[in-house]
Amino acid sequence: MSEFAPRYPVTPGDQSTAPFGPTPSQTVGPYWKIGLDWGADGENVVPADTPGRITVRITVIDGDRTPIADAMVETWQADADGRFGTDGFRGFARSAADETGTATVHTIKPGAHESDTDADEAPHLNVGIFARGMLDRLYTRLYFPEDLAAHATDPVLTALPEAQRRKLIAEKSDDGYTWTVYVQDLDPNGVETPFFAI
Repeated sequence: MSEFAPRYPVTPGDQSTAPFGPTPSQTVGPYWKIGLDWGADGENVVPADTPGRITVRITVIDGDRTPIADAMVETWQADADGRFGTDGFRGFARSAADETGTATVHTIKPGAHESDTDADEAPHLNVGIFARGMLDRLYTRLYFPEDLAAHATDPVLTALPEAQRRKLIAEKSDDGYTWTVYVQDLDPNGVETPFFAI
């Protein structure tokens, strides 16, 4: 049996003797499900019998206009009174996209949330997108179409150019809302969803 030399130089000692520095980024897919998939409970912010429960379907599309079937969508939100961290309300969902690139979340509509400015934040879901080939998750927001008056003063939404704001507003469906996230568009005035640095 032949001996193989190590591919990289070996430093004598244990890991504590290795020099410290930033860990390099790695893509988040396609194996995110290992250890991250919550199964059926992940998409349920609230139980099925919760009054006012809605279904939100978020479809993730790549730069080639192809559904990202291995995307993972996370949402976190305030409760119906606009508060975070209240007892008995998880406020967080993690859902895998299906073959159409669509992830489903069952929740309640959040209330308006106080902000650091004079205006409240309009009801919204905070959204994180993980998918193949991404070095970092994408952060964005989903707003609700019936809250147009609140949109006009929301400090985050109004920070965007007016043409970009509509891209963050979901459409009403029979049992809740639908929304499409476009992760890339080479045209700066195209359909790419606005993303935020956090």
